[in-house]
Amino acid sequence: MRIRPVRFEELSVLQDIERAAGRWFRDIGMPEIADDEPLTVDELALYQRAGHAWGTADGTGRLVAYLITDLVDGNMHIEQVSVRPDSARRGVGRALIEHIADHAAAEAIPALTLTTFVHVPWNAPYYARCGFRCLTEAELTPGLREIRNRETEHGLGRWPRVAMRLGVGR
Repeated sequence: MRIRPVRFEELSVLQDIERAAGRWFRDIGMPEIADDEPLTVDELALYQRAGHAWGTADGTGRLVAYLITDLVDGNMHIEQVSVRPDSARRGVGRALIEHIADHAAAEAIPALTLTTFVHVPWNAPYYARCGFRCLTEAELTPGLREIRNRETEHGLGRWPRVAMRLGVGR
């Protein structure tokens, strides 16, 4: 597997990966998440043009996973990471996270952040195994508070969510 920047012509593939990965939520009683549409190609293009979209390609060059980020309060915020179900549980997601952590450290960015579901096994428990820690309400930066508010407005507040952080500074 090779991690590389996502090309513009692959943005619709990111949507396909997101839809496929989202299906797992149906199995745990979260059909609203499974049915939630991914970001539009135009929205994904903003990440791609900014150099904030990475993908993992298999031996044939087909993307099987992707990760997009934003800079939020001086940290690299993982907006989305998704892996095709047929490539899951092979370290692909962890490799993407490690790649972006190395990238952030090289850019003197102190940490990775993300927001995620508390009780979904491939969300907060998984990120904790990757070294992320849960932030308390008092530790939330203004940007993370804004993200959490937008998530609540989008309906994600129906299930417990948490912001997490992984220090990557040297």
